[in-house]
Amino acid sequence: MFDVNQLREDFPILSRKVNGQPLVYLDNAATSQTPKQVVEVISDYYYRYNANIHRGVHKLSQEATDAYEKARATIQNHFNAAHPHEIIFTAGTTESINCIASGYASLLKKGDELLISALEHHSNIVPWQMLCEKTGALLKVIPMTLEGTLDMNAFELLLNSKTQLVFVNHVSNALGTINPIQEIIDKAHQKGAKVLIDGAQASPHIKADVQALDVDYYVTSAHKLCGPTGVGMLYGKSALLNALPAYQGGGEMIATVTFEKTTYADLPHKFEAGTPNIAGGIAFGAALDYMNGIGIETIARYEAELLAYATTALQRIDGLKIYGEAKEKTAVISFNVGSIHPYDIGSILDQMGIAVRTGHHCAQPIMDFYKIPGTIRASFSFYNTFEEIDRLEAGIRRAVAMLQ
Repeated sequence: MFDVNQLREDFPILSRKVNGQPLVYLDNAATSQTPKQVVEVISDYYYRYNANIHRGVHKLSQEATDAYEKARATIQNHFNAAHPHEIIFTAGTTESINCIASGYASLLKKGDELLISALEHHSNIVPWQMLCEKTGALLKVIPMTLEGTLDMNAFELLLNSKTQLVFVNHVSNALGTINPIQEIIDKAHQKGAKVLIDGAQASPHIKADVQALDVDYYVTSAHKLCGPTGVGMLYGKSALLNALPAYQGGGEMIATVTFEKTTYADLPHKFEAGTPNIAGGIAFGAALDYMNGIGIETIARYEAELLAYATTALQRIDGLKIYGEAKEKTAVISFNVGSIHPYDIGSILDQMGIAVRTGHHCAQPIMDFYKIPGTIRASFSFYNTFEEIDRLEAGIRRAVAMLQ
């Protein structure tokens, strides 16, 4: 049975007060909260077996290495990768994307084409622009519709024999739209193009099976999944990762080093230079264990109920406009009220202890499409309640009354 009040006890931060009011945390699309079970794993590492990994013969190093590699196996199993070495630990989604972009700098030529979608986070736009500047490749954009979905007919027209790479987020961070990634992957592969899926916003709600999807690269961050900041995952098919040059040079990622030549280690170490975020990697695995203990499908069902309830509640407010009305979306509502600037409403909500995000959400092209400066974004997680949504509705009404 799903008992939200019992689960909330795992998150001590949810019981604190902000500006004298009980905290209502609705900025989960930016970062999720971390349960005490995961925090305890981090503390346990530093208290009991803090040591560097893969390098020491002593007991602490062996224990740290075992825990770190166990976490890699947990991530592999969660995303159903074929091999543990296809899971590369990174600092997060942004570094994962930059790793691939860096590698393709030596593989692309002038006139090659890359496709991104109009729904992307800046981290899935800027690295490819930089890559195009280096290589002379062309960056083309899959347009979006007013409903906040991708124009799939336009996507098919953009695909051609020159298309080398396609980059699309699984879920839009700004609108919550779930993109049809299976269709995108299949059609891109028919043209010989490789596909990278940004799964940062999808991972808390959807359990991606990378083998079933046949996706070439899939990336995400632990802090979206009840884990710590500063650690994430790059999944890539073995053959593709082996074909890419190393992203960074340093210790751990080498097989041999002389002053004349260096040879690189096998996967995954080829892409993991230097001392990693060991505690973070171990906690990433613990966070997935925590969420799988609840059940990703169970979480998604409850969050769908929260989304439906919140959508109905907010639509009762005069002048409130929701951006992103796809039939398939996660628990995100991006909205404005009349001509009131989103920052003003967000600031008043904060005084009531209600944490939402305001601005362009690192997705400025979406805001430019709608010709708005930004939105107020309420994003829900499995530890949120219907009562908190009632407080959000009341808070928005109060803010609007103060600002009009």
